[in-house]
Amino acid sequence: MTVVEHFHPSGSALLQRTPEIHGPYQDIDPETKRIEIREYYAAVSDRYESLFQVLACDQAYYEKAIPLRHPLIFYYGHTATFFVNKLVLAKLLPEHIDPRLESIFAVGVDEMSWDDLDETHYEWPSVAEVKAYRAKFRSAVLNLIDEMPLHFPITWDSDWWPVLMGIEHELIHLETSTVLIRQHRLEYLQSQPAWSPFREHAEAPSNELLAVTGGSVHLGRNQEGMHYGWDNEYGARTVGVEEFKASRFLVSNAEFLGFVDAGGYGNDAYWDEEGTQWREFAQAGHPVFWIPGAHWRLRLMTEEVAMPWNWPAEVNYHEAKAFCNWKAEQSGEPIRLPTEDEWYRLYDVAGVSEVPAGAPAAANVQLDHAASCCPVNRFAHGDFFDVVGNVWQWTETPMYPFDGFEVNKLYDDFTTPTFDNQHNLMKGGSWASCGNETLRSARYAFRRHFFQHAGFRYVSSHAEVKEPNAYYESDRQMSEYAEFHYGDTWFDVPNFPAAVAQFSINALGDRPARNALDLGCASGRATFELAQHFDHVTGIDFSARFVGQGAEMAEQGVLRYTLTEEGDLVSYRTATLEQHGLQETTGKVAFYQGDACNLKPQFSGYDLIMAVNLIDRLYSPSQFLGQVHERLNVGGLLVVASPYTWLEEHTPKDQWVGGFKKDGESYTTLDGLRDILGEHFVQVGEPHKLEFVIRETQHKFQHSFSEATVWERIR
Repeated sequence: MTVVEHFHPSGSALLQRTPEIHGPYQDIDPETKRIEIREYYAAVSDRYESLFQVLACDQAYYEKAIPLRHPLIFYYGHTATFFVNKLVLAKLLPEHIDPRLESIFAVGVDEMSWDDLDETHYEWPSVAEVKAYRAKFRSAVLNLIDEMPLHFPITWDSDWWPVLMGIEHELIHLETSTVLIRQHRLEYLQSQPAWSPFREHAEAPSNELLAVTGGSVHLGRNQEGMHYGWDNEYGARTVGVEEFKASRFLVSNAEFLGFVDAGGYGNDAYWDEEGTQWREFAQAGHPVFWIPGAHWRLRLMTEEVAMPWNWPAEVNYHEAKAFCNWKAEQSGEPIRLPTEDEWYRLYDVAGVSEVPAGAPAAANVQLDHAASCCPVNRFAHGDFFDVVGNVWQWTETPMYPFDGFEVNKLYDDFTTPTFDNQHNLMKGGSWASCGNETLRSARYAFRRHFFQHAGFRYVSSHAEVKEPNAYYESDRQMSEYAEFHYGDTWFDVPNFPAAVAQFSINALGDRPARNALDLGCASGRATFELAQHFDHVTGIDFSARFVGQGAEMAEQGVLRYTLTEEGDLVSYRTATLEQHGLQETTGKVAFYQGDACNLKPQFSGYDLIMAVNLIDRLYSPSQFLGQVHERLNVGGLLVVASPYTWLEEHTPKDQWVGGFKKDGESYTTLDGLRDILGEHFVQVGEPHKLEFVIRETQHKFQHSFSEATVWERIR
């Protein structure tokens, strides 16, 4: 017997779709588009707030749902902080709204090796304080939307791009937070009408393989796309896809039960090495949301229900792949997960279209139907079902860049950390996917052991799975810095990071050498050099990509990158800690992403702070210089080195420390340093010039000088 109960989670109105930002705008009133974006932001913000109403008490915000992620109070504050930081970076907000909260909520979302998830480091604010902060921020965003000039089209370089980025980012966390809530203790949760699940149960349909004709598939998009996009979506890829067969339905709970009952979790033959390691670590014997007992039950967001066998099985990549290996053995077919290319081909053949603006989606997506999965045979797309929606679909393809990939300067670490062969693409979106997540062009990747409202369909194909190279370190700036830190020296100029580290050690003399901070560490060479003298060294940089290079060196002792020779010609380089005699320092260093003007409280108690080629790249160098004594022990040294290259693109002119006329006289950066630091420091010795050379191509180099000054904290 089938029981049906269906309503929109909002009660009536559909959640507004992501706005169109390109097209023939000669007939469109900019004020109409302004109202649309304003309403879009308000609707997304309201929906995000409503999600946290399922938390039954304040304690629910502070207890971790799973050990590897922050408690929910972090995610409640994070989306607003992210928005603020991008608006400040884009110079659309003059200052931070609450620097303390924005330090706490800035970083630490993904399970990365350099993330700081040590709870002793956090004094979480109250729920009421975060609510008030979000309300204050919302008012600021609405004022900005009301007042900012609007011109079409909206592109990467538009002032409106970070506004859309902040909204779409909150939608990502709307979905990921539903997963964390689903993993939370039930006693911390309460049902809410806006987040009610489907109540539709029946026997699962029998799955079957249907033919998908081969053809050419076009992936990627250009800057003239109709909607907001993340960096990994841009570029181009055209590929021919051979004919294959695909399962008509997503794999249902009933179909996956066959694998469980056959002892699939205990048979090593179905699991690859990484999957086996995860299975043994997790002691997995069934999908994580299945609850064993006299009868199987299923955990939803805020409740447990009798197992809906006709809903899709929700599993991680390892489980999906093991099922496919088992299915291949049982059927004699070459069963596997689809590639990204094959998913796009299925999308095109099935005739799927984007979510309409004024009607419910013809798929379980965009929160248009309910706050849960639904039967795998409810939403037809051509001869198939759930080509999009219901659950994300795992693919065999690791995240990789399209040709023409560029990093968005406002969010340099959205994708690049996933170019590691450890994140696989998921396609199609889930019931909780909204906005950009619902688009054909959307590309999201998760670590293979993650759980994310994700399931799968299988394909049968003899075609070889050709995985694009997911390893990525060809970004020109990143490669130049890797070479600058760990590569060759030129024109008899010593390696600059090593030289400035040695200069600092020499200046320290007999003073204590317990803890040091390398602020603006870039790729991390000086951090390792300092660790030869100090007990522990912390490297911090604003760029997650730079931090990633230092962390990679610390973890693997090796860094691979390309160097531009001329035009499109490159050479390939491998640098190791061992070749620099630094292999013994890895246990004494730690790398973090951070803002020098707004550091987290735990970064203090140092005997040495090095700020190298940093102050003329800060948005508020005087703020940093006025507070840095708080991070340094009395008697400790601050080393400031800089070429004093003041540029308005990095630092507003009214924030320059020097390099201008003051009261009719030349006022140098050294004058500014003495004036700002004089309250807490005394200058030690005279300024010292250190040379550095940056290689751009085999025939072009930058040869510069950085002036180093030493300051002892006296009070």
